[in-house]
Amino acid sequence: MGEPIMEELEFLVEILEKHPLDSLRKIAEEEGIDYYRLKRLYDKYYGKYLTVSAIYNIRAIGLRSYLAFLSVPSDRILETGYKITQNPFVAFVNPAFGFKNGLSAILQIPDDQKDRIDEMLSKYSDDYEYYEVRAYPYKGDDNFGEWNLSHDYAVLMDILKADARTPVTKIARKLGKSRPTVKFMINRLESTGILLGFEPIVENNIHDRSVLGITTTLDETVLERFKEYEISVGVLPGKGYVLEWFFSSKEDLGTKILEFSNYVDRILISYFDPTFKELNDRNGTTKYSRMVKENGSGYRSILEF
Repeated sequence: MGEPIMEELEFLVEILEKHPLDSLRKIAEEEGIDYYRLKRLYDKYYGKYLTVSAIYNIRAIGLRSYLAFLSVPSDRILETGYKITQNPFVAFVNPAFGFKNGLSAILQIPDDQKDRIDEMLSKYSDDYEYYEVRAYPYKGDDNFGEWNLSHDYAVLMDILKADARTPVTKIARKLGKSRPTVKFMINRLESTGILLGFEPIVENNIHDRSVLGITTTLDETVLERFKEYEISVGVLPGKGYVLEWFFSSKEDLGTKILEFSNYVDRILISYFDPTFKELNDRNGTTKYSRMVKENGSGYRSILEF
């Protein structure tokens, strides 16, 4: 697969941001674009370099986000990564080295199971730490919902997360439902505030490293200082902030550490390894349907996996 032409890819992303679910013919008509040109670009890039994905408010379904760091011997990193990505409550995991050498992971834990996190992580490492993470700026909202839908909704959420442009007919066949029922279910996810919308997600073939830092206080000038990089900020309630800068392995790592260490207290380097990408993608494809009990009565235990 050759490298994408960025102008073409950016054009398609812009179009799909405005029309995430519309048919190509409808998009072409509304935007005054030649249909065959649009279809050529779509066939060239969609599903290979970008996909439209559903965006969920996991707080509405009772899930809390955590960032975990586990010490793992170098010769057991892949083995442990394989084991931890069998757990659907682990959203993402990658090799990481710094204040913890081993793995960094993003967890999505049911509100009523947050007291089980230590027991869960101890299955993979004897030395770990974790922090709850909230969006920046933190609004102090501590109201969490719960899962009160049938299991079919969890399957639907997986489908829309993997590819929101999946035809309704195909979704209906997968769920054993009619097209109107599927549309009703999607509308229900929207009306209850679970489904926030859809956005194109671009395959990141550029940034294969990140510097992650934890700090007790946030110097907001860092956002302006490193605006040329992809940067994300999270709040660790009562403990500080987490900052993550994304960059290419072609850039000098030592320089990055020196630059970013001025703004954080502790530093860790994450490696976005292709093997771990496969593990994360496989785990994420069915995570909601494996989280939720088949009778829809709530979440399975985070210790089952």
